[in-house]
Amino acid sequence: MKVAVVGAGAIGAYVGAALDRAGADVHLIARGPHLAAMRQHGVRVLSPRGDFTARVHATDRPADIGPVDHVFLGLKANSYAACGPLIEPLLQDGTTIVAAQNGIPWWYFHRHGGPYDGQRIESVDPGGAVSAVLAPERAVGCVVYAATELAGPGVVRHLEGTRFSVGEPDRSVSARCLGFSEAMREGGLKCPVEPELRHDIWIKLLGNISFNPISALTRATMREMCHHRTTREVIGLMMTETLEVAAALGCRPEISVERRLAGAERVGDHRTSTLQDLEKGKPLELDVLLAAVVELAGITGVPVPTLRTVAAISDLLATRSAA
Repeated sequence: MKVAVVGAGAIGAYVGAALDRAGADVHLIARGPHLAAMRQHGVRVLSPRGDFTARVHATDRPADIGPVDHVFLGLKANSYAACGPLIEPLLQDGTTIVAAQNGIPWWYFHRHGGPYDGQRIESVDPGGAVSAVLAPERAVGCVVYAATELAGPGVVRHLEGTRFSVGEPDRSVSARCLGFSEAMREGGLKCPVEPELRHDIWIKLLGNISFNPISALTRATMREMCHHRTTREVIGLMMTETLEVAAALGCRPEISVERRLAGAERVGDHRTSTLQDLEKGKPLELDVLLAAVVELAGITGVPVPTLRTVAAISDLLATRSAA
């Protein structure tokens, strides 16, 4: 199995290192000091489960890799429309794109069935720009439950979790999903094939849609947001509205708002990825987390006043931070 990791940051390099342990032919695409370190020393993984080093091929030139069986996409979703030059040299007939994306994916309605089958979500696929680069028929969804960070160039610190759920847009248990899942499991990760992966998408989104924008607006940690009574109430409303949109689309995740809040509270003084991006001057990944759900609420006729308010204020923040 030949795999290219496009966007070999903390999650991408961790997955690449695990697949290398499984015997896959792994190629990491990165840039800057991180790339230089991986070329010289490999990927060093620091983990409570045991440290290890994977000496894998790393490059900034996808043409040096050539066609692969699977592309693991570790880029932020707001980079997808512009990633064509990185992706195109890796494609052949049957190449799968496994997108480790937070929020609502561009393929959400691909082979969805029902009245919305094939509908494009403008917030995540503006003008079809993402689908033009990442053909939905190549897509395999991936919901990441692992937490990692770059401790330094070429060094990944694994904090917790090893689960990477994957699934087909048409809910089938395909050979390509099973093959990728087996390699991930042989590399020491959990990788269940979930026919109803959209349920996983909404469960993870419950936290991202609420905590991520609120943290960027307030600069607060998970613990601080949970312990501030009125902020906790706002987050609870955002989660409730999100579940109502999911239900209108036929998804009813088996998780309560209070259980989701309690889980977030246990995380402690963690700064969300959106807050970290804001502090580093990076673009904020809010379209797929928040704007997309507001758009879906409009499509399904679900009232989401809290989500609309936070989305409007967050959009101003994103616009100002990009200026």
